[in-house]
Amino acid sequence: MSAIHQRASDKAFAKIEMLGFQIRRDVVDLECGYYGGDISREQFVLVAEGNKTELKVWQYIAELIEKSNKIQQ
Repeated sequence: MSAIHQRASDKAFAKIEMLGFQIRRDVVDLECGYYGGDISREQFVLVAEGNKTELKVWQYIAELIEKSNKIQQ
């Protein structure tokens, strides 16, 4: 079971890191107007806000995993 917890933790923290990169990229894209020709700025803002929400969810998941690891030790 310990291996599963470690893999879950690794996966959660990797996802958090990647979402951090994406959110920073979203900010730059919004500032420069690089949100594509097929979607409007408003639609891109919704996507960017969705990425921020997704980050909060993964941070919560990571916190639960870490608490679970402490309980098992």
